[in-house]
Amino acid sequence: MNSPTRAYVDHPVTDLVAATQAATAAADVWQLDPPVLVRAGMNAIFASGSVVLRVSAPTAPAEVSLELARFWQIRGVTVPRAARDDVVLVDDLSVTAWDRISDEAAPIDWAQVGALVRRVHDTDSGSLPSSIPLPSPIAFPWWDFDSLLERAASALDEAARRGIVEVVDRHAGWKAFDEVVVCHGDVHPGNVMMHEGVPVLLDWDLLCLAPPGWDHGPMLTWAERWGGQPGTYDEFARGYGRSLRDDLQTIAIAELRLVAATLMRVAASITNPAAGPEAERRLRYWRGDPDAPPWTAQ
Repeated sequence: MNSPTRAYVDHPVTDLVAATQAATAAADVWQLDPPVLVRAGMNAIFASGSVVLRVSAPTAPAEVSLELARFWQIRGVTVPRAARDDVVLVDDLSVTAWDRISDEAAPIDWAQVGALVRRVHDTDSGSLPSSIPLPSPIAFPWWDFDSLLERAASALDEAARRGIVEVVDRHAGWKAFDEVVVCHGDVHPGNVMMHEGVPVLLDWDLLCLAPPGWDHGPMLTWAERWGGQPGTYDEFARGYGRSLRDDLQTIAIAELRLVAATLMRVAASITNPAAGPEAERRLRYWRGDPDAPPWTAQ
């Protein structure tokens, strides 16, 4: 039975020394090139020649990520291909290997992405392998706004806090889902790459059962808040076959994602000064600053 509570990865890799040691150990086992850190967040991603090593602390055995990739490939959803069918475990970290996707300069074809997401949404949740976590996003810790507000309190000025709380209160009923489908969980430009003219959907850590708007919400505000290209959402919706721009639940999801993104960055700035400038950019929006700049991608 699919897990009803936790996402496959729901907390970041914070110890980059340990992550590097795990990636190096896996490269040694698999006789790959020395790994080079590409980026770190919920996972630490390393390049190793023609392979990408993904270091994470998943809530389920890492083999399920390989199983999920095979599941989507069979159904025509383009995802990264596993370079190895085994996993290297180093303490609480798991390392998987994936074919490295060439970074094409071509712009993302958002109509194709919308069509892929529609294919995901049309998937019968009962057809997914039972080992794959498929929680409700209600359980995601970064959607616990009371807790986030408390964590960020010491770095929040009253004007910004008031703007944030107004949105949280306005959408207090966001957890009432009338319809749920299989959702990717985190559709945005950082999780899409073009390869040979076809978009590849990356990072399935937040796979969940949620309203269709869960995968529309991030794109709905991408141009306005994140400096994306105007018309991006409309292209996505055209490929999906339906626009949710006027759907009240999707609007709530979109606005609350902005709240979560802000409060997480503000909370991070309390202990990590490097997060401070971006936290301030986001707070200007909540203060109602008409000149608030676009945010930078997470």
